[in-house]
Amino acid sequence: MKGIALFGYSGHAYVVADAILEIGGQIIGYFDQNKASSNPFKLNYLGNEQDQFSLDKLSVLEEAFFVAIGNNLIRRRLTELLTGKGYTSISVIHPRSIVSKFAIINCGTFVAAGAMVNAMANVGQGVIINTGAVVEHECEVGNYTHIAPGAVLAGNVRVGEGSFIGANAVVKQGVSIGRNAIVGAGAVVLKDIADNLVWVGNPAKNIRNE
Repeated sequence: MKGIALFGYSGHAYVVADAILEIGGQIIGYFDQNKASSNPFKLNYLGNEQDQFSLDKLSVLEEAFFVAIGNNLIRRRLTELLTGKGYTSISVIHPRSIVSKFAIINCGTFVAAGAMVNAMANVGQGVIINTGAVVEHECEVGNYTHIAPGAVLAGNVRVGEGSFIGANAVVKQGVSIGRNAIVGAGAVVLKDIADNLVWVGNPAKNIRNE
């Protein structure tokens, strides 16, 4: 495995760093706007991600990168910037997750400890399947989405690009959720959700119009 440079170094990045070390990976350091005041993993600061001179370290060292940022929009922007420059993105799958050999996990995605991704699921690029989340059979999870801790997507659920499914939310089988939608923590989604909406509650209801 190549050495890995993290982009971002705070809460979510700590979980990613822990997973990388659990699978025997090497973290060469982190890029961020500023040097972190807290450095629990004793990582080297590699510079600002907007500084091409700093980014050139990835080319020289022939290392891979992982964007460890929870915000979907920022994660997408950085990933597309870096891959557009020819740098190599990888996925990180915690060894204590369960991922079916018949599931598809695309590059730049993180699968956390305790998460389950079952047969025929297709998880897009730059996705976060967070701690203890369940992505059931034949689900389609769009690029740069975040399935938060404990959330459950029952079979054949579709989640559009850039959407967020909150902690412990449950999405009924066969339901489709649009792009850039938000499902609140603990919500129970029983019917389809259009793009750009915010749904909360049990049963979930829309609280923001398109």
